[in-house]
Amino acid sequence: MISLYLAIVIICALCGAPLFVVFGALAMLLFSTAGIDPQAVIIELFRLASAPTLVAIPLFTFAGYLLAESKSPQRLVNLYRALFGWMPGGLAIGAFIVCAFFTAFNGASGVTIIAMGGLLYPILLQEGYKERFSMGLLTTGGSVGLLFPPSLPLILYALMAQVNIDALFLAGIIPGILLIFLLSLYSAVQGVRFKVKRIPFKWKNVWPALREAVWILPLPFVVLIGIYSGFFAVSEAAGVTAIYVLLVELLIYRDLKITKDIPRITVDSMTLVGSVLIILGCALGFTNYLIDQQVPMKILEFMHQYISSRFMFLFALNIFLLVVGCLMDIFSAIIIVVPLIVPIAKEFGVSPVHLGIIFLTNLEIGYIHPPLGMNLFISSLRFKKSILQLSLAVLPFIAVLLVTLGIITYVPELSMWLVNLFGK
Repeated sequence: MISLYLAIVIICALCGAPLFVVFGALAMLLFSTAGIDPQAVIIELFRLASAPTLVAIPLFTFAGYLLAESKSPQRLVNLYRALFGWMPGGLAIGAFIVCAFFTAFNGASGVTIIAMGGLLYPILLQEGYKERFSMGLLTTGGSVGLLFPPSLPLILYALMAQVNIDALFLAGIIPGILLIFLLSLYSAVQGVRFKVKRIPFKWKNVWPALREAVWILPLPFVVLIGIYSGFFAVSEAAGVTAIYVLLVELLIYRDLKITKDIPRITVDSMTLVGSVLIILGCALGFTNYLIDQQVPMKILEFMHQYISSRFMFLFALNIFLLVVGCLMDIFSAIIIVVPLIVPIAKEFGVSPVHLGIIFLTNLEIGYIHPPLGMNLFISSLRFKKSILQLSLAVLPFIAVLLVTLGIITYVPELSMWLVNLFGK
């Protein structure tokens, strides 16, 4: 009967059953098989609901959706154009920074590509950038902010790996800056190659753009300074951010209407959050069964037969995570894979915090990795181009990201320097 039930669950998964149904059914079936009360799944849901940082997820996501639906992207683009337009590839560099800003708040849910694609794509073409480069830039830009706080995947990883979320926020800053820098360097080279016209730097262009964006620019600093000064916790920072963005967009910029836009944005953002949380709750029960049955230890014993060094473990881990990132969405990957690899990584001397940055960098690449990267499909719909065309467009960017991944993986000080500096 157990084999029959397992076969039914697998068939349901192949037929498109919701992921939380599959995980919940597997967890209950496996616990029953092991002679453990299936209520263990519900206990995990209760533990998740009582996690103090859980409230940060919907609040930060709501703030990100508000920003994306307003005219704030246009304000930031105008500012970065005025600041960086004199540089080779200045607009492309500004595009990466703006995309990273919005992805950090909406969690690489595809909103960045949809919102920024319509705004930046025609501007990039008008400035002289090639179509393939522009599509590759915006497709890649949809996930480059994952390492910056208050990224939803960072919070989710901290919950699953049971690490200090403040430490993880600090750990992502320098690797995230390095990633943006190397992508910007490549964009600058392409800007010279395409002979893109530069905009002379003039303060008279900067001040109007700065005045327009002045209410949005402080957001990342409010979050970071507030948390690390001890003024408020992560959940309180999320509440402050959501209220601040709501008031700015409704009362100062007046981009959004309280009766027309806010209900729709609330439904869209909470639908994403709800889908993540219900999958997370059911998957926790499933992963707890795997841990209870010592599956990570059995995998570790198997790996020790072929891998004896930390260097080779990290290399194999990156290959594995690149495949996972290509085949699964980031939230499912975090929920399923993290509980399995954290204890194995500890055995090889890899800090769970450093592991988190490696993990998320891999999944950033997985988002755009042909042929199944999620951002490829979103961009295909947004730009009305084939997956093959977009795959070719992102290949140079993937090469840059792989170089960055290698540096982040084998130079742990990049991730851990700020963590150690602040004693987290």
